[in-house]
This record gives sequence, C-alpha cells and structure tokens, in this order.
Amino acid sequence: MPANPNPPSDGTRQLLQWGASMLAAGLLAVVLLETLLGGYSPTGAHTNAGWFALIVALMCIPFGGLLTTLGAAKALRNRADSRRR
Repeated sequence: MPANPNPPSDGTRQLLQWGASMLAAGLLAVVLLETLLGGYSPTGAHTNAGWFALIVALMCIPFGGLLTTLGAAKALRNRADSRRR
C-alpha cells in the first residue's frame, strides 16, 4: 500500500509554529528589557515595564522552548516513520 501523500495533520506544524513564536516573544522581551526598559539586577528589574518584560520572558522562553522541542521531536519521528514505509 503506498504512503498517503497528504497525511492528516498531527499538530507538528502547529507545535513548531507556536513554540517558535513564543520563544521569539520571550527573546524580544529580554532584548527590550536590556536595551530600553532599564535592565535588571540580582534584585529584579529597575522599572515597572521592565518587570513586565521580565515576567513575559520568564514565561515564554521555557514554554516556547518546550513546545519547539516537542514539535522538532514529532517532526523527526514523522520523518523516520515515512522512511520506514
């Protein structure tokens, strides 16, 4: 039986897309924190907007990284499965 040329979506593309966009948002928050929002020290950010950027970065970077890693693992698994068929 030939492989299906248009397999149903298993969410890999969405995981990669949303994970990368969340990771990018977190990295953008870090860049803005360092350049425009006063930076941070061991006790925290120096401005209120800096605190917000720090919170966004601390949420988006780990979660976006996990989503991107999961999407990459699914993509590699799908690639290996398609080669076995």
